[in-house]
Amino acid sequence: QVQLVDSGGGQVQAGASLSVSCAASGAPFSWYVVGWFRQVSGKEREFVAGMGRSENFVEYSDSVKGRFTMSRDNAKRTMILQMNSLKPEDTAVYYCNIRNTLGNYWGQGTQVTVSS
Repeated sequence: QVQLVDSGGGQVQAGASLSVSCAASGAPFSWYVVGWFRQVSGKEREFVAGMGRSENFVEYSDSVKGRFTMSRDNAKRTMILQMNSLKPEDTAVYYCNIRNTLGNYWGQGTQVTVSS
């Protein structure tokens, strides 16, 4: 059974940096496309960053491009979202996601709060 555990996050001031991590178990991590999404209460979950099965392909939403960096380590079955120059509008619950034709899986989410 595939399980994803989000960690990291927290509360920071605007302009600070923070990272969130995701650890996967129960699946060959390298088989999956991976991504980060975020959700504010009362709004739809939105795409933040995505990466192919290797680090050769990565894309970011316009709102985080240039500030956030995503990475994955297939051997360790982990993925990290490094967030720099955080803004209050980045405040949300951040979720990791892995998917392929066999399934689509989500972490439990971790809260990131950025105060002005």
